[in-house]
Amino acid sequence: MRKEETIVAVEENMVLSSVVDRSANRPEADALIEGSVILVDKSSVYVDLVPWGTGIIYGREFINAKDVINKLNVGDIIKAKIVEVENEDGYTELSLKEAKQALAWSEAEKAIRAKTAITLEVKDANKGGLILEWQGIQGFLPASQLKADHYPRVLDSDKDKILKELKKLVGEKISVMIISTLPKEGKLIFSEKDNNPEEKKEILSKYAIGDQLDCTVAGIVDFGVFLKLEDGLEGLVHISELDWGLVENPRALFKVGEKVKAKVIEIKDGKISLSLKALKENPWKEFEGKLKKGDIVGGVVIKYNKHGALVSIKEGVAGLVHNSTFPSEAKLREKLELGKNYNFQITLFEPKDQKMTLVYLEGK
Repeated sequence: MRKEETIVAVEENMVLSSVVDRSANRPEADALIEGSVILVDKSSVYVDLVPWGTGIIYGREFINAKDVINKLNVGDIIKAKIVEVENEDGYTELSLKEAKQALAWSEAEKAIRAKTAITLEVKDANKGGLILEWQGIQGFLPASQLKADHYPRVLDSDKDKILKELKKLVGEKISVMIISTLPKEGKLIFSEKDNNPEEKKEILSKYAIGDQLDCTVAGIVDFGVFLKLEDGLEGLVHISELDWGLVENPRALFKVGEKVKAKVIEIKDGKISLSLKALKENPWKEFEGKLKKGDIVGGVVIKYNKHGALVSIKEGVAGLVHNSTFPSEAKLREKLELGKNYNFQITLFEPKDQKMTLVYLEGK
């Protein structure tokens, strides 16, 4: 079949599939989809996406995936990411490069769940840790996640001296595990620890739930604070366990090297979870037996989230005003301004579980 006839056949296939299968539930944009290659042209690739018609890789997406496309043959099954469900020509626009990246992120998540050990070469170092690369994705190994024999032993914590020590590891291959994925930033977080389960089990056996420990802040991330318990062992204080009050930025409250006291609240899967707020007075106890459903309270709006507005009636005691109690989310934010005080009626109050819901009393 001549090339012109092939293109005509491709277009006819697309039209027929479109007519027959319009009723089928098409995958949405950003979804991964599989299909067979039916034509590789100089500037485009056509893919049979039964039963949804024909996909096309062209323009920037064609250029970005040229190295992969050069190896494609008619009949090959490929997985691609949908860029546009249906363009003006009726084709589903696809991206091979984005599909490759999406699959890599998926593999990274599987590696986290399976605690897979990976041997990688150290590409570079900065004052905070090491730079690694896995399946084309750059990753970061914080110094706090290094094993003791690789951790920079600098007595005065001089950052330049730390960097000098970390630079010595560039070019070396080390065994690590992926502990976090940051797709929006295009970055992975690695740890060199946890690769010897028996050694970790022996260390953890010294600790028990309820223990109160003197710790050192070893690392600060968006979701909490890592505390060093001893050489080779760190525990995480999740952001929800830092304080009874709302904490949005752990970095504003703690500094690396700071001494803190924490309580062990869970030891599971080779990891130890800690709490700082468990060592503080629970502010909800003050209201046990004093507040109930139907009571009217004053409170200040401290935050919006996808469910509505959080209202604090005392430091560490907050309830939710749900979006559903207003005509729209925009109306809620118009009526309840951040930082302002209003009167509310309690619709649910369970201090033992730290739960409270409220409704706004307009004009009261």
